[in-house]
Amino acid sequence: MIKTMLRSAVAAAALSLAAGATMAEPMKFAHWVPPAHTLTASTIEPLQAAVADSGLEIEVYPGGELGAGPLEQYVRVVQGVADMVWGLQGYTSAQFPLTMISELPGALPEGMTGYDMLWNAYEAGQLDGEFPGTVPLALWLSEPNVFIMKDHDIRKPEDLAGLKIRVSGSAAAAAVESLGATPVQMPAGEIYNSLQTGLIDGVITGASAIGDFKLDEVANSYTLNAPLGHISFYVVMNKAKYDALPEEQKAALDAIKGRPLSQSAEEGWNARADQVIEEISNTGDNTVYTLTDEERAAFEALTYPIRDEVVGEVGGSEVLATMQGQ
Repeated sequence: MIKTMLRSAVAAAALSLAAGATMAEPMKFAHWVPPAHTLTASTIEPLQAAVADSGLEIEVYPGGELGAGPLEQYVRVVQGVADMVWGLQGYTSAQFPLTMISELPGALPEGMTGYDMLWNAYEAGQLDGEFPGTVPLALWLSEPNVFIMKDHDIRKPEDLAGLKIRVSGSAAAAAVESLGATPVQMPAGEIYNSLQTGLIDGVITGASAIGDFKLDEVANSYTLNAPLGHISFYVVMNKAKYDALPEEQKAALDAIKGRPLSQSAEEGWNARADQVIEEISNTGDNTVYTLTDEERAAFEALTYPIRDEVVGEVGGSEVLATMQGQ
């Protein structure tokens, strides 16, 4: 369904833009989070600075100003409502079955960055079919996922039995099911109220989200060092708009798109996560626990087989090998 909708949108947008877009107009960058989110300093501002001297202006529309709903981000840029967007592959997992491999527990090798993992596969042409009608400007992974819980301390898989855990996409959902809990998929903006009201018992996501979405106001127990994978992100640009850029502007954009912008984004997410972990550890009213290697192994025994199962289901063995630099 989503692929059919995207194909139609790509065709319609290409015809419309080919009829003559005015390239003197600023590019519209849309996203759905507040301006204070990590996205701004780590990703948007470096992108704006890199192209400023070329005359390419990027105007930002935060908080869903160009359309509410984070799940519609990709279609929004293909249709030309926005020229650039930020989004999470996990929100529309079916569109990104191979990219989603990067999110799985144990997929990212020790010592490798998430952005290198993703660009290894993209530059090899293995992810082309998952980004129709766009040019990826940045692809990266979040810091490691953690347990963010309300009134539940997680030390072993059995502690999750019967709990409802919010996830961002299919990879985390598979991991949650392997641990005996029930995955509940919802956008990040709905987590706060869902935790507060008891609709969910906890969340699996990166620690940076605790600060960006004020989750410390409703959560009180955090477990680190569990093998829960990561979250993947994208910034993409409408391909017709990219192709129509004057050469100077395209060159300026080319100089930062890809690994350079992705590195800035990923390092920003990691730095924010470190800051948040320090903050929640120092408040005195939270339980912040780091699993020992032995405790982690009990989770690995359940989540790592899920990695192999999912990779097999999507025919992604070669993609995973490329991602890991093999």
